[in-house]
Amino acid sequence: MLTVRPIGYVKSPYKRREESPPQGRFSGKLSEIEIFREYEEGLKDIDLFSHLIVLYWAHESSELKLQVLTPHDKASHGVFATRSPSRPNPICLCVVELVERRGCTLLVRGLDAVDGSPVIDIKPYIPVFDCFPEASMGWLRSLKTRR
Repeated sequence: MLTVRPIGYVKSPYKRREESPPQGRFSGKLSEIEIFREYEEGLKDIDLFSHLIVLYWAHESSELKLQVLTPHDKASHGVFATRSPSRPNPICLCVVELVERRGCTLLVRGLDAVDGSPVIDIKPYIPVFDCFPEASMGWLRSLKTRR
C-alpha cells in the first residue's frame, strides 16, 4: 500500500484554482510554505539554495481527465504530455525562488499552488542536475511560448 503524508501546507494568495497562474514562474507573487515542526531539522542548509523544487498535492484539482486542454493552444493532449493537475494522482511540481527562511516557514516566489495545498516534498534546485537545455519541448515546440 502507498501512503503519502504531507510535510506541511501552502499559504498562498490564490484562494481558488482558477486564480493560480498556469505556471508559477510567470508570477512574482509570494507564498509561504509552512513545514510541520517534526520536519524542521530537515530544513537545515535549505537557505543556502536560491531555488527549490516543491512537490504538492493539487487538492482542488478537477476530476480526472486523460485528455486535457491547456492554456497554450486549442488542441487536446494526453494528460501525461501536459502539466495539468487533472491527473490520476494530482501531484504538482513547481520550481520556486527561496526568498527567506523563518524557522519552519519558507517564503517563496513563483509558487502556483492554491492556499491550503498539502506539500509532499521539497528538494533543492541544482542547475547542473536539473537543467537540460537540449531537452525537446514536444508539442509545445511549435507554439510561441507565453510569458
